[in-house]
Amino acid sequence: MYLADDQFRKAGVRDKTEIMFVSGMATIFSAPPYIPSLNAVIERKGITTLFKHDLVEVRPASKEAAFANVNDGSELVLHYDMMHITPPMSAPDFVKRSPLANTDGALKGWVKADKHTLQHPDYPNVFALGDAAGLPTSKTGAAIRKQAPVLVHNLLALMRNELAARFDAYTGYTSCPLVTGYGKLVLAEFDYDLKRKETFPIDQRKERRSMYLLKAYGLPLLYWQGMLKGRM
Repeated sequence: MYLADDQFRKAGVRDKTEIMFVSGMATIFSAPPYIPSLNAVIERKGITTLFKHDLVEVRPASKEAAFANVNDGSELVLHYDMMHITPPMSAPDFVKRSPLANTDGALKGWVKADKHTLQHPDYPNVFALGDAAGLPTSKTGAAIRKQAPVLVHNLLALMRNELAARFDAYTGYTSCPLVTGYGKLVLAEFDYDLKRKETFPIDQRKERRSMYLLKAYGLPLLYWQGMLKGRM
């Protein structure tokens, strides 16, 4: 929506459009330290927000979207001309149906795992990470990059019959590069406690062009030449 605002302004049609962000969440972002910056972007760009509303139905014939209030279930119907939808995340069906999965709670369907050691509590020889793991953190490539060394260390320790006290711990680190416009980005990095765990000696809560360039050029290099080749 931030890039859409920039594009509409460049095309000279922003005053003829309304951009609305609707979410089932209570705020614009899960980690509180970054909320003020994002709220400032929303205000500057004139974006309308509506929280605590889940999308339950799309009616393409009438170009309407129905939302349910998460508190009382009441329905709200909004007209749209263009809609971008992010569906709820889910583990693969073969994982959800397996005995490895959580059977209830917010992490239902994902592989049950200790959030620090990544070890399954019922099947000690099973470890989980990434998109299929039931860990209470954002599922990002940055998170997997921090989870992988912990999983490898702990799996090898188990295979060597070492005590669990020798296990490493994952702290919930994840990273969300939030593109707030052409050439602007807020690089959010935080842990299980939603506290900032930032990489650079600057205030990453602020919009920065340097962080945008990192996202555009640095992170793809890190991903393709580093992470996927096991170098970092």
